[in-house]
Amino acid sequence: MFDAQLDQLPGDIGSFVGHKECPLDCRASLAPPAGSSETTIRRKMRGCFPVIAMTATAIRKHAIDTRLAKRLRRQCAQAIADFNMIEDGDRVMVCLSGGKDSYTLLALLRQLQAKAPVCFELVAVHLDQKQPDYDANVLPDYLRSIGMPFHIVEQDTYSVVKRVVPEGKTMCGLCSRLRRGALYNFAEREGFTKIALGHHRDDIVETLFLNLFHHSTLKAMPPKLLSDDGRHVVIRPLAYCNEHDIAEYARQEQFPVMPCNLCGSQQTLQRKAIKQMLTEWEYAHPGRVENIFRALSCVAPSHLADRNRFDFASLGRRSPIASAQTEWLFGDAGE
Repeated sequence: MFDAQLDQLPGDIGSFVGHKECPLDCRASLAPPAGSSETTIRRKMRGCFPVIAMTATAIRKHAIDTRLAKRLRRQCAQAIADFNMIEDGDRVMVCLSGGKDSYTLLALLRQLQAKAPVCFELVAVHLDQKQPDYDANVLPDYLRSIGMPFHIVEQDTYSVVKRVVPEGKTMCGLCSRLRRGALYNFAEREGFTKIALGHHRDDIVETLFLNLFHHSTLKAMPPKLLSDDGRHVVIRPLAYCNEHDIAEYARQEQFPVMPCNLCGSQQTLQRKAIKQMLTEWEYAHPGRVENIFRALSCVAPSHLADRNRFDFASLGRRSPIASAQTEWLFGDAGE
């Protein structure tokens, strides 16, 4: 095994990491013996079990990879702690779409579960929407390979969407509502206490601007949500994680990512425009997207204009009884 690993290492030998009983005492020097060829060095290392050789580039890459995984795990854990997302005895349904975000969510939750002082169950659930060219074996094969309990829910939402949505229009809105309904029904039927989704920080900020620009509302996508009917608690443990880190982590882990355009529909033009805007802002002013996200947790209702969230009318009122006589404000002068 070690022979194969050593033979695959390209370039110069960067360092030796020796075992305390290594007969060549590789710990004595981090540099190869003067005049030694790479082949000679490798042969000597094979006799120093369990010695590991890494190039300087490989060492740096390993350190970067490790830092990325730790950062994502820490951010995920912090979001869970801040919003009390998972408690002892929870049955968590991890919605797995086959995209980079949901794969990363599942991986991080499993890592946290392994060391958690509380006991909770994780089950991966995927909705097969009967889209064309969909490979039904990708997700089951992957989940079996990692020993992950899972369910595949089959519901032909694709045909419904194609029938209802006019040709050329985006299918995403109706598709997401049908998908949400199917998953909610399954969660209730199976007794799950939490539904975990893979939305991340950038999704949340994009949603803020979509609602602001197109719906005149100041709202985003909360890290924790009680469904409208009060039957489901939705959690987003990746709320503190940025999309770039997630994409890089998914690439490193080589998740079998499935395309999100099997239906032939693309991401809505509005969301694409918002994403482009945020990308340009972040390039010109690094940290701006993070600042916008932090602002969502530092809201001052008294400095906005929502009369349902703050009682502006009572500010400075001299009479304890509110006056309802405001008609005079809307008549023409002299009437």
